[in-house]
Amino acid sequence: MSASVELDHVTVKFGQFTAVKDAALEIRGGEFFSFLGPSGCGKTTILRTVSGFLEPTDGAVRIAGQDMAGIGPNKRPTALIFQNLALFPLMSVADNITYGLRVRGMSSGERARKADELLELIALPGQGKKLVSELSGGQKQRVAIARALAVQPKVLLLDEPLSALDLKLRQHMRAELRAIQQQVGITFIYITHDQGEALTMSDRIAVMSDGVIQQIGDGRSVYDAPDTAFVASFVGENNAFAGQITHADADSAVVQTDFGPLRGRNPKALKPGDRAVLFIRPEDLIPVTGAADSTLSSYVTNVSFEGNMTHVYLNGQGAREISMSIGRQGGTDVPQKGTVTPLSYHASNAIVLPEGTMARE
Repeated sequence: MSASVELDHVTVKFGQFTAVKDAALEIRGGEFFSFLGPSGCGKTTILRTVSGFLEPTDGAVRIAGQDMAGIGPNKRPTALIFQNLALFPLMSVADNITYGLRVRGMSSGERARKADELLELIALPGQGKKLVSELSGGQKQRVAIARALAVQPKVLLLDEPLSALDLKLRQHMRAELRAIQQQVGITFIYITHDQGEALTMSDRIAVMSDGVIQQIGDGRSVYDAPDTAFVASFVGENNAFAGQITHADADSAVVQTDFGPLRGRNPKALKPGDRAVLFIRPEDLIPVTGAADSTLSSYVTNVSFEGNMTHVYLNGQGAREISMSIGRQGGTDVPQKGTVTPLSYHASNAIVLPEGTMARE
């Protein structure tokens, strides 16, 4: 069974510092929902507030429609997986998984049956007698998930549980974690600063900056249609061209930049004279081969081959460095370092947003 989670204009302060400001959203029952943002943006504070380890300064947290005010962590229908997992190294895997059930007074026979059931779920059948210290990093992650699920929470809270793993194992665990969530059907609330994790696993994502929720949406909308300059510069790689709008209509706007006039989509209905930033993803820039909506030229400073992609870094007209990504099967010639390369893009792939705070990481 899963439960919805509502943040009703939640603000959390520590003295004069506001960690979370007026967070308002509803997480649907059975949803995999991620909070994504840089370190210190307030996402873990939200998790601790939902779990009951913190009380909101203002606003309310509701789980399955019930106000959680005054209800401690051990009384809420939630379970929390910490970043360091907090497993007991000298206990067996089965004892780790059923620790919460032993505290609740479940018999040893029932605990053993539950451990076997959960070991099957996390693809570790027959491993219950092993010590946690004998497991790999990925296996420890799965045991932590099983331990949390053993107490049958309606909401599972995960605080960057994959951050200590190497890249390949982290990518593998993303798929496993999502598969487990879909199988058990409970609400997952996931905290991460890793955009790949959020985009890969989540039904919806809340992007945060400095305690404020900047945008809520599915991965594709957050990536392709960012609401703010911060979201555009934080989620994925992006090239930013700042300037002033010289022409605008219902569909597009032209921004006068250090690279000349550049056109892009105008979802915020900006007007001539407004300060703005035009964003183009590296994969949407290509060397000029024919007619294009917009073009610019830049000096190639470096070329980096990374297997399936080649990243080309460019600089010109005193502007900040820009990058272009060329796929291995794209059929596009890779520009050489030291050349001046004309680039093109389609205006429908660029977006013009109001000038604002940009991501620092």
